[in-house]
Amino acid sequence: MRQLRVGESLRHTLSDILRGEDLPDRAIDPLTLTVTEVQVSPDLKNATVFIVPLGGRRETAAVEALNRHAKYLRGRLGRRVVLKHTPALRFALDDSFDEADQIDRLLRSDKLRRDLEPAPDDPDADAAPTDQEQKKD
Repeated sequence: MRQLRVGESLRHTLSDILRGEDLPDRAIDPLTLTVTEVQVSPDLKNATVFIVPLGGRRETAAVEALNRHAKYLRGRLGRRVVLKHTPALRFALDDSFDEADQIDRLLRSDKLRRDLEPAPDDPDADAAPTDQEQKKD
């Protein structure tokens, strides 16, 4: 539970830092970054920060630049969040939105829809399950 609270606090604070401060790096200067999640290790000494650049542009360059500036960002974070030790930061691209989009496309595909619809010549398609079939479940 503590990991989740610390992760959420770090996420909010890092979002504020990235929104309000200019990092001297061309790879991330023109980008608007969203911090989607921060996963903190059980000992609270390491944190993985998942980011998504707005519009999905220059994702790899943004992650590399943030990892180059991780120590600086850790220092800024340590001044704003009250923790015994500020966790070391590692930035990674959050691809969960892409995965969710792919799953959504698969669920809406015609092939899946055809597989789920009963065959028109299947006489049991509209029949209610028998008592024997219900007991199997």
